[in-house]
Amino acid sequence: MPKPDAHAEDPTVELRALAHTVRLRILSLLTGAAMTAAEVAGELGTTHANASYHLRQLADAAEIAVVSHESIRGGKAKRYRYTPLPEYLPPAEPRDHRIAQAAMIEELRRRSGLSQPGPRNRISDAELWVDEQAWADAVEAIHHATRQLHNAAQPPHSAGKSGSA
Repeated sequence: MPKPDAHAEDPTVELRALAHTVRLRILSLLTGAAMTAAEVAGELGTTHANASYHLRQLADAAEIAVVSHESIRGGKAKRYRYTPLPEYLPPAEPRDHRIAQAAMIEELRRRSGLSQPGPRNRISDAELWVDEQAWADAVEAIHHATRQLHNAAQPPHSAGKSGSA
């Protein structure tokens, strides 16, 4: 899903949209399924108004797209979907990157509290120095694995689901 040209003028718009833990959780939910604000609110245990607000922030930054409109109980509901692009953080001011990174760190803290210790949970605290080719190969492997996981994403609470939300 291409980003609108308006965001080329201000690359911080996308970073600002990502700089909130609720919006990061919404992106995770919308990777596996298109959802309405009411469904997002139910999954996150928040109000419909709060979910709608965060969905609008993400949509305004072109992070998510409206994939359909539905009639629900006499009203109209938008169904949103997230389709990640290969690049993650756009060029922007270092301060804007730090704000988005702080939200990501907080979300990682939340997720780490959900996972059970065991052989499948790996983390490295190493600071490593490698040659440029080793770094490029590792980055490409991570991009490939991320695309593979996003493509296989399922709706929340799917049978046999593994991983974090």
